[in-house]
Amino acid sequence: MIKTEHLTKKYESLTAVDDVTFQVGPGEVLGFLGPNGAGKTTTMRMLAGFVTPTSGRASICGHDVETAPLLAKASLGYLPEGAPSYGEMTVRGFLAFIADLRALSGERRAARLRHVIEHLELGPVLNQTIETLSKGFRRRVGLAQAIIHDPPVLILDEPTDGLDPNQKHEVRTLINDMARDKIIVISTHILEEVDAVCTRAAIIARGRIVADDTPAGLAARSRYHNAVSMQFAAPASLAAARGAVAALPVVAAVEVSERDARLTALPRAGANILPAVAELAARQGLKLQELHLESGRLDEVFRTITA
Repeated sequence: MIKTEHLTKKYESLTAVDDVTFQVGPGEVLGFLGPNGAGKTTTMRMLAGFVTPTSGRASICGHDVETAPLLAKASLGYLPEGAPSYGEMTVRGFLAFIADLRALSGERRAARLRHVIEHLELGPVLNQTIETLSKGFRRRVGLAQAIIHDPPVLILDEPTDGLDPNQKHEVRTLINDMARDKIIVISTHILEEVDAVCTRAAIIARGRIVADDTPAGLAARSRYHNAVSMQFAAPASLAAARGAVAALPVVAAVEVSERDARLTALPRAGANILPAVAELAARQGLKLQELHLESGRLDEVFRTITA
């Protein structure tokens, strides 16, 4: 398990991380979310042993990061922000270098190198220098060095930052594949990452954890939880429906987008308003292209919590 207790980091008058406590167990993928400058990367660096806490403690699989650093790091795979590496080295040479650092030898070394090269599809670029690789392949090389020793814990700092949609999909697929038998913490400011790979999300703002819940639990805090979205075939139908939907006792408010002829009905106190809205649409013969129930909007929760 990953465990932090009252983890704090100060730089003179700046408190970058302030009394952070959480733990992550087997089978969990924790998304560590926050705006830029919230303390995500500093927390990841303290967990990985690259930054010393001002106070508090962190442990990886029961090994204190400060008092037993070698044992803690032996249990950890770490992908820093930006996936830094040695640009002049070939992929093959870099992975061999990392295998040496991780004290891999004999058949296990050969097996682990085969595994990461095949699993991350690095065969076509093995003899290229890292500086010539695309961002997507650099991330793959970064993931390869993090998992080459098959650690039980992975800490990935902004693993998809700067990647195009196809590259993001590839990296997220890899993370989901690894999540079956590892504990994973992903630091990110990309909200779609939560739905894509995380079983739990902790939101950090101004150095403190301000929310810790499942993605569904966070979405349920949104004022759009159980909202009903309706898209109309014609603007005239939208105008006719606006007042009628707003008048329903279970509806707290309506939001209208004239551009795409869409109306969103927000519920009172999270009530289930779908039956009432659907019955109204049928009774009035409204011509709908789409009607769906919203689970909530993480971006709205994120803005509310971190503002």
